[in-house]
Amino acid sequence: MSNLTEKDRLDIATFLLHKSKDGQLFRGTVLEAALKWNVHRNTISTIWARAKKSQLNGSLDVKSKRYGNKNRKRILPDLDYIKTLKFSERSTIEKISLKVKVSVGTVHSWVVDGLLKPHSSPLHPLLTDLNKVNRHKFCLNSISVFQTVNQVNQTDSRLKFTDMSQTVHIDEKWFYLTRTNQRYRVVDGEELPYRSCKSKRYITKVMFMCAVSRPVYGLEGELLFDEKIGIIPFTCKQAAKRSSKNRAAGTLETKSIDSITKPVTKALFIEKIIPSIMAKWPSTSDKRIYIQKDNAKPHITNNDPDFRKVATEDGFDIQLVFQPPNSPDLNTNDLGFFRAIQSLQSEISATNVEQLVAAVDKAFTEYIPMKLNKIFLTLQTVMIEIMKAKGHNNFSIPHMNKDRLLADGRLPTNLTVDEGLVKGCIDLLLEIGETSGIENLMEELGYHLDE
Repeated sequence: MSNLTEKDRLDIATFLLHKSKDGQLFRGTVLEAALKWNVHRNTISTIWARAKKSQLNGSLDVKSKRYGNKNRKRILPDLDYIKTLKFSERSTIEKISLKVKVSVGTVHSWVVDGLLKPHSSPLHPLLTDLNKVNRHKFCLNSISVFQTVNQVNQTDSRLKFTDMSQTVHIDEKWFYLTRTNQRYRVVDGEELPYRSCKSKRYITKVMFMCAVSRPVYGLEGELLFDEKIGIIPFTCKQAAKRSSKNRAAGTLETKSIDSITKPVTKALFIEKIIPSIMAKWPSTSDKRIYIQKDNAKPHITNNDPDFRKVATEDGFDIQLVFQPPNSPDLNTNDLGFFRAIQSLQSEISATNVEQLVAAVDKAFTEYIPMKLNKIFLTLQTVMIEIMKAKGHNNFSIPHMNKDRLLADGRLPTNLTVDEGLVKGCIDLLLEIGETSGIENLMEELGYHLDE
């Protein structure tokens, strides 16, 4: 037993007093008490000695004399020295223990106490100066002036992000039949799962093009548009060349298109993406739509005649816009949607291309619209951090506690942007002579920026 409580010690002393006569314990009492309270005989003897001594003073005091933490003084880390170590020299607890010359357990206790924190360092895209300028412009062009009336009937002007409801984010991603490393939870003694393949290069994969927009909600909070335009696989039907135990020769099979060229993406845009947007777009929304995508070479341009013909049917005016180069953090798909879909897709075991396509489509369909709405809010926080970092990508995305705000009914639709931050970004662009596209923005915001 560990340390006895004060009540336990008092109970033991009372028990011993009842088992004694003239200051002498009956034979076998110490052993009986030790077994009853599950402590060592010496502990019982110590309590008995203190009980007899305290009784001479007319009291029964057998309280423990141990106060506070009597363990050995903990070793505190020299954080300044640890900071001087290269990051490669402190990638593991073992490496730190060797450098600091303490035990692995001591370093682990520092991690538990929060003195050392694990950090996964992602590999960011390398940005040129022109990339940073374009990131600045992209963020500024997502800001507008909103007029509000305060409590004294005065008009206030605030800078906020647009609601982004007219923009469709498009991107591509490979989905694999299985992961190279899959993590499970197994019961003790359970047979461990075994997976094998001839080579990692032979793992079946399919590229998907995903198109999403921001969910649209009514005045009562009802969902009017779930934002999910579609997730289209790059697949085709091919006849089997030979017979096998699974199918006869000539059977049509779904195969992945591994070579994604401009004609392939153009056909997908015109035949799948655009019709899906037109079919699902809310009738009450503006039909001028912007499709945001990256600068991949297989992508078509906005001036493609075949695309323009389809994009202007039924009163629609669909425009293709490019996000800044090397900026996946400005697309909601890369910002979090793909990871969420992949997590849901991995819960379904697939053995062929058709099952993989069905699993991805199921994950896409079951994804909760409000979660994607929160990703759009995250995009706005990213834009704020980009402007603070002067176009760079060396920042951490701040937490907004969106779930708590949603539960309290205080989740904003658009984030407010600090006036000084916007003014500083515009001044920076003017200083380096990058005024293209900025004059119109300054004309709109100039009266608010106190120029």
